[in-house]
Order: sequence, then C-alpha cells, then structure tokens
Amino acid sequence: MKVWHKRQVVHRVTDAQPSLSEDIGKREKSYFIKMGIRLACLILAFAVPAPLPVRLLLFAGAIFLPYVAVIGANAPPRGKSIAPDVTESDQSEIPLHRREIGS
Repeated sequence: MKVWHKRQVVHRVTDAQPSLSEDIGKREKSYFIKMGIRLACLILAFAVPAPLPVRLLLFAGAIFLPYVAVIGANAPPRGKSIAPDVTESDQSEIPLHRREIGS
C-alpha cells in the first residue's frame, strides 16, 4: 500500500508582496506623474502657437490622461494574483455565524 504525502508549500521572502504603504506610495507617484503630464499638455495646448494637429494631440492628452491615471492607480500590482492561493490551506473555513466583523 502506498502512502501519499502532501507536499508542504515553502514560502520565501521574495514571494512576499510589498507593504501597503509602499504600494500606495508607488501608485501615488505614478498618478501624480501622469497628472503632471496632463497639466503640461493643457498648458501647452493653450500657450504654444502650434499647428492644429499638435494642439488636438495635446488636448487629447489632457482629456484622456486622467482616465489612464485613475485606472493605473486602482489596478492590482503587476505579476501578483488578485485572489490568494487557498488550494493547499490547512485552515478550515470560517463558520457562517462568525463571518461578520464584530459578531
């Protein structure tokens, strides 16, 4: 008779996700850079006497960069799974009567 053993999952420090404050700092930095570029596009579109196609490109940047900045700031970190891997968990599920905070 063969006995099958579960393989124990070994976690490494390099597998750890960055801290919440570090992740928020990176997202804020990216957001402010994109919004700075947007502000520059807006100022240049009004201040620089450029041909119409260039001005339209600058206006398009000023209009669409806020959307890109917000989507980028709210996106999950790259290369990381959104849902935790619970396939090999030794923990049992939280009972239904204990799922609420403060119960």
